[in-house]
Amino acid sequence: MLQCLHRQTSNILLRQKTAHTPLAIVALRRCLSSSTPNEPSSPALTHVDSEGNAHMVDVGHKPSTLRTAVARGRVLMPSATLELIKADKVKKGNVLSVAQIAGIQGAKSCAQLIPLCHPLNLTKVSVTLTTVQSGDNCAVEIEATVKCKGETGVEMEALSAVSAAALTVFDMCKAVCKSMVIGGIRVVEKTGGKSGHWRQD
Repeated sequence: MLQCLHRQTSNILLRQKTAHTPLAIVALRRCLSSSTPNEPSSPALTHVDSEGNAHMVDVGHKPSTLRTAVARGRVLMPSATLELIKADKVKKGNVLSVAQIAGIQGAKSCAQLIPLCHPLNLTKVSVTLTTVQSGDNCAVEIEATVKCKGETGVEMEALSAVSAAALTVFDMCKAVCKSMVIGGIRVVEKTGGKSGHWRQD
């Protein structure tokens, strides 16, 4: 009886403690509490402390190095929609040009979109959009390259650039096609920082 009462009380306290805590942080707390000293250590989540509180990482002690990142993504669409883009017949305007500018703006706005990203002094943002057509497989391929000299990487800025460009393509073409699919957004290469050079295989 006492054991049952203790279990019920513990459950109530746990619900009260986690009622206003994001589910991801609650899961992280449980994961941390279930680990044992004998388990091998794994890479830590730098944006969350041992209490599960989110914070922007202090990078002031890191050396300033040249950082680069390349990200890619695509917008899949029917051939008829791609033909309108290539012929510059979309009513909202030139899709590729507008999406290119949107991608650059996306990289510059990353710190406002992603809560724990650092505002960075970017030295280069390059966004290219290419139309690809192979039978019924049609897409606008997007690639973004971002550079800066600083204490933290620019992977998120590159991803933000690709995402903003892809969303702009969708927005400008949605009147003629609502079945477009945005996908394949990922980092394919980065340089600089402690981890050095990395490239997707």
